[in-house]
Amino acid sequence: MLVPGPDCPLCPRLCAFRVENRARFVDWHNAPVPSFGDESARLLIVGLAPGLRGANRTGRPFTGDHAGELLFATLLVHGLAAGSYGRAADDGLRLVGCRISNAVRCVPPVNRPTAEEVRTCGRFLADEITQLPQLSAVLALGRVAHDAVLTALGVRGIAFAHGALHTPRPGLLLADSYHCSRQNTNTGRLTPTMFDAVFGELCARMPA
Repeated sequence: MLVPGPDCPLCPRLCAFRVENRARFVDWHNAPVPSFGDESARLLIVGLAPGLRGANRTGRPFTGDHAGELLFATLLVHGLAAGSYGRAADDGLRLVGCRISNAVRCVPPVNRPTAEEVRTCGRFLADEITQLPQLSAVLALGRVAHDAVLTALGVRGIAFAHGALHTPRPGLLLADSYHCSRQNTNTGRLTPTMFDAVFGELCARMPA
């Protein structure tokens, strides 16, 4: 599977931020964050990018930040994860039929990758989708992730909408949800009930 190396040079702004963070936080991961979960997964969850004090610190997607609290709790409820979430990459939590990745693998300044950075990193997402032989559904967390998935699939013309289900190609379901970020949950744009409903519908409709 095509993955960025620890010193991936493709995005100059993200490289500079990585160097800065390595100097400030010497014990952190501070590198492109690999996907989490095995390659036999039927469901791929795609977020935006690693959080500075979350995945960029721990080296595991959504681990150690606010967004991971809701995501992993919901995965456990729906049988898509097992164990206990301990906010650390070595907490023993494992995913069940599920894999988590990001549209951009490196932490961006102020949590906002540029459109060019999303396009550049898209090669890794496209290859990952191709290399998952049992993939039958993708959950996009936010519009940027939604658009990145469509680009990876070579599909156009499907608009993002929270709670929507799409079929971008035969045998593959694409579900949309607002991102489980602190900003969305604190403002009530996304509630735990709303997030749970997305997973409930997705699990019920996911192709076998």
